[in-house]
Amino acid sequence: MIQSVTVTSHPNNDNTQENISPPILDILPDISLPSTRGMMKLQQHLDLLLLAIEALQLGASEYMLATAHELGLKDIIKNRVVLWRLRSTNPWRKCYNRECLTTSQGKALVLITGYCAKRLMIPLRQLLLAAQQMRDKDMPLENNFRLSEYFARFNSHFTARMNPRRAKVSVYLASSAQLNELALSLLEELLFCTGTRGMERFWISLFDGEVD
Repeated sequence: MIQSVTVTSHPNNDNTQENISPPILDILPDISLPSTRGMMKLQQHLDLLLLAIEALQLGASEYMLATAHELGLKDIIKNRVVLWRLRSTNPWRKCYNRECLTTSQGKALVLITGYCAKRLMIPLRQLLLAAQQMRDKDMPLENNFRLSEYFARFNSHFTARMNPRRAKVSVYLASSAQLNELALSLLEELLFCTGTRGMERFWISLFDGEVD
């Protein structure tokens, strides 16, 4: 259940990036950013969703950049280096840069995630349907070729980019079953983003329990 959050019309952020406000950002409400700990969880989650998109689609990073430009977000995400830097705010990453996203940057990543998910709606539905069918038959999810392929790609990306010294990361790396469940739960969230007002609802849900 989504808890109430504080919505503000003029977020207070000293970062000059906040002065850049492409019109498309207005479809997401302005929300007071949570504490550092809350931001770390938010940033980690957004990066993992983009990681799932990469596991779904070859060349997804270039596709994300193209989507950013199509949405008029090129002043926030100018190139692949900027996208990589924003994603590296995920504290689970080996290349964690200890920065916090601004409201505009967070919104931009949510919009990129949502629009990429919309274009991947068919494979998302197919994979989740396959997972349900395998469970109904009481069979391992990995026995389905499409799911196995997705899990393998996600596992490869996760292993290559996440820091094994992080406690939770080490748990996932030690258990392929748990890592596969994480990968599957991300598909469910991506599909959620494609629904009616899905991106807005997802954006608000990122702050669930993190702000007053």
